[in-house]
Amino acid sequence: MVTIEKKLDFPYTYPLERLGKLDELLFFDIETTGFSSLTSNLYLIGCVYYNKAGWQMIQWFADQAGAEEELLHAFFHFLKNFKILIHFNGDGFDIPYLLKRCSAFGLPYNFSEVASVDIYKKIRPYRRLLGLESMKQKAIEQFLGVFRTDKYSGGQLIQVYQDYLMTHEDFLYRLLMLHNEDDLKGMPEILPILSYCDFLQNDFVLENQHLQVRTDIFGGQEDFLILTCESPVFLPVEFNREDELLPGLSLSAAENKLTAEVPLYRGILKHFFSDYKNYYYLPYEDTAVHKSVGEYVDKAARKQATAATCYAKKEGCFLPQFSQLFSPELKTDRKSKISYAEYKDGLFQDSKALNAYIQSLLHRMS
Repeated sequence: MVTIEKKLDFPYTYPLERLGKLDELLFFDIETTGFSSLTSNLYLIGCVYYNKAGWQMIQWFADQAGAEEELLHAFFHFLKNFKILIHFNGDGFDIPYLLKRCSAFGLPYNFSEVASVDIYKKIRPYRRLLGLESMKQKAIEQFLGVFRTDKYSGGQLIQVYQDYLMTHEDFLYRLLMLHNEDDLKGMPEILPILSYCDFLQNDFVLENQHLQVRTDIFGGQEDFLILTCESPVFLPVEFNREDELLPGLSLSAAENKLTAEVPLYRGILKHFFSDYKNYYYLPYEDTAVHKSVGEYVDKAARKQATAATCYAKKEGCFLPQFSQLFSPELKTDRKSKISYAEYKDGLFQDSKALNAYIQSLLHRMS
């Protein structure tokens, strides 16, 4: 086994203190001869960590076919010095792979003493919201405006490693080590994507709330609620997302501002009562009344309410809601997937109501 240690230029692209103390963090990446731990081998582990001298890199390389077990010993002994492991899709591949290789050698190591921060897993819930083409590292780099060229992929280097084991050519060795080093150096370039998790999961403060009247293509008037919210977190790149099913509904964010544009419904909606067996429907008034009141209505002017006719109507301006946050809940018809609440000027002065509504929008559009 070969061990390489060197000082590394690791630029500050994201406030790592949000993840933990610098000297508790360990970035890592592995190189293998295939995806299956049953039919392939581990040949390189690279890590980046921080100490008093700054950022450091350490790599363990299996320079011989029988050195894999030695790599595992070295890595897991080193891991004991840290509390937080940071990686890209390590929960899905790197960590399970290492555990299975440990099992193959009968080694007792595990990751129970460290917290796992998987950049891939943290950002995956927001893929649609951010408009990411895929969850590959390249797609995240492109979203952030990072354009890094990899000369070789991990798959292409499998044959390079096989050739190295046969020839021990120095240029093949440098190629393998450099690829892993470049992957580790590329980690700071995608770390800013974590700002979106911080931004979207933090509470927002209402900066401005106002109504806007717009003219549609037919000359009609449409009412929109514009909510502008502020976050303590700043974003590296702005994003904009329009709802696919409700025209006019959109979310956009830039710097530390989130803006929600919500189309309002102006007209008559219905509040449906669940216990319809206790109600009469009055056809002439097109409304339902409780039987304690309806028994005084002429029998010819009333009938037993059904689930579809057990409602009271209300006219006004209404806010769409995508989970039942506000009461009473109103709908255009009983089976409608979108419900509404009566809109009032001070509806979002309460921070809990504001953040509950913003989170419902984020959930809908993510």
